[in-house]
Amino acid sequence: MFEIVKRKELNKTVTLIEVNAPRVAKKAQPGQFIILRTDENGERIPLTVADYDREKGTVTVIFQIVGATTEKLNRLREGDSLSDFVGPLGRATETDGLKKVAVVGGGVGCAIAYPVAKKLHSLGCEVHAIAGFRTKELVILENEFKKASSKFILMSDDGSAGEKGLVTDALEKLIKSGEQYDEVITIGPLPMMKFVCLLTKKYGIKTVASMNPIMIDGTGMCGGCRLSVGGEMKFACVDGPEFDGHLIDFDEAMERSSIYRKFERHKHEEACNLFKKEVE
Repeated sequence: MFEIVKRKELNKTVTLIEVNAPRVAKKAQPGQFIILRTDENGERIPLTVADYDREKGTVTVIFQIVGATTEKLNRLREGDSLSDFVGPLGRATETDGLKKVAVVGGGVGCAIAYPVAKKLHSLGCEVHAIAGFRTKELVILENEFKKASSKFILMSDDGSAGEKGLVTDALEKLIKSGEQYDEVITIGPLPMMKFVCLLTKKYGIKTVASMNPIMIDGTGMCGGCRLSVGGEMKFACVDGPEFDGHLIDFDEAMERSSIYRKFERHKHEEACNLFKKEVE
């Protein structure tokens, strides 16, 4: 069993938990993920490693409440335990040789972008971080990003936090001002990553996108996480989750990601109703 030693609500739909998992913490790297189950009968869900502490033996994950399992996970408290917490899985972010990088995160994807920015910053890389959210109420990890970057730009759709506009607006402004990046790393909603990659392709800047498709076993056996990258089929769990953003077929990925959306909402509603009855 894997005890939850810390729990913090970052906003109304996003929660952070720190889990006691020494073996995972020993090897975890930014860009990798874990697969957990809340209980022995629970669904397996992948969550990206948001942080880790090798000395304490803990791993931090941040999740958004979107389905039945994340609803159940959100109702656990400090001192409760998870049935499974397997990892680290996937390939770690490649950082060798990078001297100046723009890290672009959107929404809950910022939870994945942060450890990447943190590691690059610790290696002496000049990190320019851009984080985008719909509104001020949804902003997460602002202070953490400021500490992990030499330049931080906060964007919001409605202008209630930071500058009003899209992350692509901020990125293009930096590029036009003369900033030259070895690489852009983007993590967030598929439409956002698509347009970040279209922008950087126009300027000839290498771009890596972190993909989080439907995933079941995390070992490449089920094929649920397949993507088209450069005309070839790839599996996000073993070949990724990071890929050349200029080669990803984002339209296909967006279509596949929406397949179970109605089912997911239905199961979430079922879970909420069940919890409500238990409380009553």
